[in-house]
Amino acid sequence: MCVARVRPVQARYHGGAQLHQHDQTGPLVRVGRSRDRAGRRDSAELYTLYSGWAFRFKTLADGRRQILNFLLPGDLLGLQAAMFDAALHGIEALTDVQLCVLPRRKVWALFGQMPGLAFDVTWLGAREEGFVDENLTSVGRRTAAERVAALIVGLYKRAEVLGLVADTTFAFPLTQQHIADALGLSLVHINKTLARLRRMGMFTRANGSLTLTNPRVLERIAQHFDDEVPRRPLI
Repeated sequence: MCVARVRPVQARYHGGAQLHQHDQTGPLVRVGRSRDRAGRRDSAELYTLYSGWAFRFKTLADGRRQILNFLLPGDLLGLQAAMFDAALHGIEALTDVQLCVLPRRKVWALFGQMPGLAFDVTWLGAREEGFVDENLTSVGRRTAAERVAALIVGLYKRAEVLGLVADTTFAFPLTQQHIADALGLSLVHINKTLARLRRMGMFTRANGSLTLTNPRVLERIAQHFDDEVPRRPLI
């Protein structure tokens, strides 16, 4: 069973008490890397990402893929399928992941019986929309260097709030192809842009981790100054 968690930085959040009252949300499902689970069209359950990284994507008929946003622990999966009976996107695991299942039939009960927890679910859905808005801004208006910098800074801030950053280093399982598919750039362009930012001393990357060596300057390059909201629920 999944045990609801509240990070120390989130302990003051109003939904915390109700999370503990509702500490077993459903079964824990383990999914291997690159497996599509919650995005299946025959799956109408709601999930939260208990551990690991994943991403939401859409694919055109000719095989071209657009990554919509990246998912970290605590993020919702399958909200569209739970609402509309069919997912409008796919979800793929970047790493081995664990998913908490919230049966669809229980989602509606939250709004009547546990409004605080229902607000948490709504909050997570709204925050996911914000991530998509940020990515759309990058694709529509930022330069290549600004897009890559914004993606890195945004993921760093999200990981930091979750306690996944140590000495400006965090796990970074994205390949250059993932970055290209998220930012609407060619693989060659991504390769050159990453190399340029490394030469500028913005970050180093080794063994699946990324270290920000000059986060403030990278933030200015990205024109990304939004802070991750610290009082986020972690279901």
